[in-house]
Amino acid sequence: MSSGTAAAADVDEALAEFQSQLNLMFAKARTLWKESAARVHPELQPSGYKLLTFVARSGGTNAHQLADCFEMDKSVVSRQVRMLEDLGLLESRPDEHDGRLRVLTATPAAREALAAVRADHADRMRAAMIELTPDEVAVASKVFRILAEA
Repeated sequence: MSSGTAAAADVDEALAEFQSQLNLMFAKARTLWKESAARVHPELQPSGYKLLTFVARSGGTNAHQLADCFEMDKSVVSRQVRMLEDLGLLESRPDEHDGRLRVLTATPAAREALAAVRADHADRMRAAMIELTPDEVAVASKVFRILAEA
């Protein structure tokens, strides 16, 4: 086997292992979203949790932006928004610039619950990555940025 063929095989093996680890990380993320949603409200589903965290981070958005960002059907987003409002986690008001749109914001209770969850996530991340140097964390961030842009 030539050195080029061996190198290609090594890269393929490394990529297969990387993909396997990504699959495990995604499974862990799904579990974490489910646990986090339950911490915010016992009836909150993971999909609603993801929308709520986006709304809270953005400071205010509308259902059209949520549908575009999450590549979800508008009817699905509409149902999720209604559920979040019913659970007291989301508020809706008319848009000042376009009365046809509604601006969605997280309620104070939702922001407080999300802050507690975020603090716990930060502690977990810090503990998991304590052995890495800042340069290694920067490389990991670069890898995830490249994958997100692919």
